[in-house]
Amino acid sequence: MLSLLKLLEDGQFHSGETLGKQLGVSRSAVWKQLQHIEEQLGISFHKVRGKGYRLAQPLSLLDEQTIRNAVPDWDVHVLTEVDSTNAEAIRRMAGSRSHPILVLAERQTAGRGRRGRKWVSPFGENLYYSVALPVTEGARQLEGLSLVVGLAVLEALDATGIQAGLKWPNDLLVNGKKVAGILLELVGDPADVCNVIIGIGVNVNMTVPPEQIDQPWTSLRDIQGKSVERNALAIRLSQSLQRFLVRLRQEGFSGLRALWEHHHAWQGRAVSLTSGAQQIDGVVLGIDEQGALRLKTEQGTIHYSSGELSLRLRDDS
Repeated sequence: MLSLLKLLEDGQFHSGETLGKQLGVSRSAVWKQLQHIEEQLGISFHKVRGKGYRLAQPLSLLDEQTIRNAVPDWDVHVLTEVDSTNAEAIRRMAGSRSHPILVLAERQTAGRGRRGRKWVSPFGENLYYSVALPVTEGARQLEGLSLVVGLAVLEALDATGIQAGLKWPNDLLVNGKKVAGILLELVGDPADVCNVIIGIGVNVNMTVPPEQIDQPWTSLRDIQGKSVERNALAIRLSQSLQRFLVRLRQEGFSGLRALWEHHHAWQGRAVSLTSGAQQIDGVVLGIDEQGALRLKTEQGTIHYSSGELSLRLRDDS
């Protein structure tokens, strides 16, 4: 199936006979495989007598070797389908590993966002990206990590011409709509040796609004009006992430705090923060040196660490 899609990736018409010869199967087998792709993956084709088959929409498939060449210090894996790239990164990190593992997938069947939400993951449209990093000096060095990852995603999007803003603690917005999200998971002993899994989802070429998404969203394709090459984006993101991880080790989060606040989309805005059944109204003052949200409330300035929290703009803001 993936081999057939790669042949059609150029967006041109290909006859069933030619495709069959390239794959070593019959024209009938090609037709059956195309039907399977439409039914299982939701990918549509134009079928024209005398010309053959062409993708109805451009498709940018990930190439493992291309990405591996750009980040040779990482162990790169590109999968056709997986339950969750975070879960797969955890599985591959099992045992003694001393170098980062990068897992990407064309589709997730059980993608996860924050607070147990499902991350919608259509085939070949978005970026489903997880890096497993070994942590040998305790989890304290991870202070502010999710915010620093947001800066790396922001830089990668900026290189594509997308001007995004950060929303505390783990989202990126364009014109108030979510374009990317981050999910961090810690595995092991936080006081000793552990691994952190950095999960990143970017809406790249998704255009049809899935009913499962319960918040305003957008994609790079919607913003720019054209398809985005996902390999280039994955490489930019990986290289940006490498640079910001080095800065975090060298400067600590306090050295990146001002940069994060500069790009905070809701700085100075009136918000409602929900924690369980409790709702706290206030105005965003920024973040502290550990990355906690600073909120001006009727009770004074209160700091909130990320966790099972939900932050929304107030209607009167």
